[in-house]
Amino acid sequence: MAVSFAAVNLRTMALRSSSKLLRRSSHLLPPIHMQHSAPPLTRKISMDARSIASQLNSSGLLKTQGLIGGKWSDSYDGKTIKVYNPATGESIADVACMGGKETNDAIASAYDAYRSWSKTTAAERSKLLRKWYDLLMAHKEELAQLMTLEQGKPLKEAMGEVNYGAGFIEFSAEEAKRIYGDIIPAPMSDRRLFVLKQPVGVVGAITPWNFPLAMITRKVGPALACGCTVVIKPSELTPLTALAAAELAIQAGIPPGAVNVVMGNAPEIGDALLASPQVRKITFTGSTAVGKKLMAGSAETVKKVSLELGGNAPCIIFDDADIDIAVKGTLAAKYRNSGQTCVCANRILVQEGIYDKFAKALIDAVRNMKVGDGFGEDVVQGPLINEAAVEKVETLLQDATSKGAKVMLGGKRHSLGFTFYEPTVVGDVNSDMRISREEVFGPVAPLLRFKTEEDAIRIANDTNAGLGSYVFTNSIQRSWRVAEALEYGLVGVNEGVISTEVAPFGGFKQSGLGREGSKYGMDEYLEIKYVCLGNMKKE
Repeated sequence: MAVSFAAVNLRTMALRSSSKLLRRSSHLLPPIHMQHSAPPLTRKISMDARSIASQLNSSGLLKTQGLIGGKWSDSYDGKTIKVYNPATGESIADVACMGGKETNDAIASAYDAYRSWSKTTAAERSKLLRKWYDLLMAHKEELAQLMTLEQGKPLKEAMGEVNYGAGFIEFSAEEAKRIYGDIIPAPMSDRRLFVLKQPVGVVGAITPWNFPLAMITRKVGPALACGCTVVIKPSELTPLTALAAAELAIQAGIPPGAVNVVMGNAPEIGDALLASPQVRKITFTGSTAVGKKLMAGSAETVKKVSLELGGNAPCIIFDDADIDIAVKGTLAAKYRNSGQTCVCANRILVQEGIYDKFAKALIDAVRNMKVGDGFGEDVVQGPLINEAAVEKVETLLQDATSKGAKVMLGGKRHSLGFTFYEPTVVGDVNSDMRISREEVFGPVAPLLRFKTEEDAIRIANDTNAGLGSYVFTNSIQRSWRVAEALEYGLVGVNEGVISTEVAPFGGFKQSGLGREGSKYGMDEYLEIKYVCLGNMKKE
């Protein structure tokens, strides 16, 4: 009873809410030929997108083929898909459009490589991962340029993602040597009991477009560190960063077949990963709807599953909060990556005593945000990923204003055209509006009033999601009470950027299963084996 990914195409989901899946789940959907190419750079690098792409090609990092068994491969039928720059609509490259046959070969390659890779020492795996980390950092600028080209985020932000993404490889290199078992005191004198941790096997890693590098490294790093091999399926919207990272993995000496990359026909690739009994784990970042399909599809072969799904993050501003800290934290939590992150502040709950003052301060700060091409100087907000993303923002804002919400700033497409959208603040929002119930995944900050701490907690928890949340208060006692009461996997207190490779990342409720990052994330790629030695009496 394998679940077909064809049932989860963009056209079907769009009927439900201008693409509830769109944001990060579009990587599991058939390719969307929207936009992706390039503009200026802050250095003396050509201002022309094609020139930047050419320079990246010369560096050996602009790859357009898939990676199977250590070899770069075209699709077997020769088909390609275009990758676009969302800032200009120009084409960057044509990449291989792969399907089920290529995926099955990638799985076979990973399965064969697993036999030897899983037997290498932890020290050797650690050494190779460290080399990969060093290469990622050595090519930080090229990777950031590539990311800005295909995803649109500002270059400075892209550089930050390279640091963040590489951090998972460095952490995994260190943790590879710390995968410990246990000795258990036996209940009988002639028994010896111990516990082993062993790699789960071949991993299918399905990643989104909003963080083209970090969402891969925080899955692949721990998988390799534990002794697993991987088949990566990056988003069709942003495959170039994934392919560049894979090239650097090869250069680091990670053996052929340990890392494979296929992209293109998402339904075929997804079905192949789900159907194969050789794939023992699926790890996925994307929408809750697609995550549920993956869970159902994994049931046939009882795969281990970890899911990082949709969010509806509350950002709670109490009367006793420091306004400057709250505004700074809210800006970071809301507008980073143009609002296209799973932990973006989706609802900003402001206590009534500070509502007007906070709203004014937030509007003043947002008004000063520079929107533009990610390569432009001082740009802090780039375009949305494609036209469907803009339409979703428009639909949610229209619903809110029709029900009494008031646009306080922005609220329309930017004069730059394409998929640029004005940073927006909307007031008088309530929990009955769709903008409070669904992920906006755009640069829109909805403000909701609340009276008491109890009200804030009730409103914040009134959702099926439970990924990120934020609290701003100067009360230590309140920060503890609220953090414990919030039904979320992550809570930031007086801070808007809380993700790090050393802490566990994951959600409650329908925001997913399992954790990524930290020592806890390593366990997602391990099986626990209990061994009992009997008849241990002296001969």
